[in-house]
Amino acid sequence: MKIEIGAYEAKTKLPELLRQVQAGKQFTITNRGKAIADLVPSQTQESKDPAAAIDKFLAFKKANPVRARFNIKALIEEGRE
Repeated sequence: MKIEIGAYEAKTKLPELLRQVQAGKQFTITNRGKAIADLVPSQTQESKDPAAAIDKFLAFKKANPVRARFNIKALIEEGRE
């Protein structure tokens, strides 16, 4: 659930709002009663969890298997030419 907050109040209480957003809360910033912006947790914050990143990678790997066989030695030699 997003909590509505006026633009002036958001400006004056920004550090506190950011702490609350970090804890998972979401805010809708309004100007004269009209919604203008949403203050929500960053999507990049999820990628900082190593276990979650590994799980995402393994799920991607399972969903997108490598279908072709590669001769690693031949590729290395090709790169040396």
